[in-house]
Amino acid sequence: MTSTTDSTNSPARTVVVVNAMAVPLLAARVPDWVDLRAFASTEQLMDLAPLADIGWFDLLKPEGMPPAIVAATRLRWLNSIYAGVDFFPLDLLKQRGVVLTNGTGINAITIAEYVVMGMLTIAKGYRDVVRAQDRQEWLFDSPGKRELHGSRALILGAGEIGGRVARMLAGFDVEATLVRRSPAPGCIGPDAWRARLGEFDWVILAVPSTPGTVGMIGASELAAMKRDAVLINVARGSVVDQDALIAALEAKALGGAFLDVCTPEPLPAGHPLWSVPGAHVTMHLSGRAQDQMFMRAVERFLANLDRWHRGEPVAPMVDLTAGY
Repeated sequence: MTSTTDSTNSPARTVVVVNAMAVPLLAARVPDWVDLRAFASTEQLMDLAPLADIGWFDLLKPEGMPPAIVAATRLRWLNSIYAGVDFFPLDLLKQRGVVLTNGTGINAITIAEYVVMGMLTIAKGYRDVVRAQDRQEWLFDSPGKRELHGSRALILGAGEIGGRVARMLAGFDVEATLVRRSPAPGCIGPDAWRARLGEFDWVILAVPSTPGTVGMIGASELAAMKRDAVLINVARGSVVDQDALIAALEAKALGGAFLDVCTPEPLPAGHPLWSVPGAHVTMHLSGRAQDQMFMRAVERFLANLDRWHRGEPVAPMVDLTAGY
């Protein structure tokens, strides 16, 4: 718990700085010990950041957040709706002893649904069905003849998203194998998955963005996959060597790729990923394909405020050394 004392030696309220978008959902529900301050622009955030004991500094463009974090010298706990924390100054937060909670799990439902949608879209050739409708052309055969039933999926990342994908796929009779750092039934370790890539019809990436995951899917990993296997990425574009992926798709050495994330974002016009055969680019929309994200984030933040005031751990807490 963090608080200050005013000139009368009575406990002062804890300054909590949040984006103004959260205020309608928070204002009537924050406890009395909270002094809620709101910002509606990056400039206002920079003005308020030095006052913050607790901060929820999220901006639409996250690159504007690190300068505010640097200026927030009183900060003890920083909250974010973002699951990925690669753009946060983690070393500085660790040095200052700041607790960081992130948005892990907030979007797990919709992202997992997006993964299944992508698998079905490719399996049934649904993109070609939509294009035929645009042309007002009646198809007499299905452009996609794959069934999810009986196929096998490798899920790299056994967190909220990966675990939920595995549970959803069970309903389609897909055998899902998760990759996780610690042993668990039905999972394999981080040193075992590469040797088994050729066993799977779907390779699904749901790992955090860390130095250890950058480029983890490269030319050798793509070559080890089945020729009709499909790569699905809902992690970060940096996890995949895009040049190697484009080359594999052009050579028809891969069955397809469903890419909700890429590098850079937004993907510029004329980039090969837009037109390479077999690539489905969904513009990082998976987490936005719902209307519950902000409400879930507010509910979690309020629950964490209560825990913070009681001196209990807040969650989900980011490991500032590991980066997730």
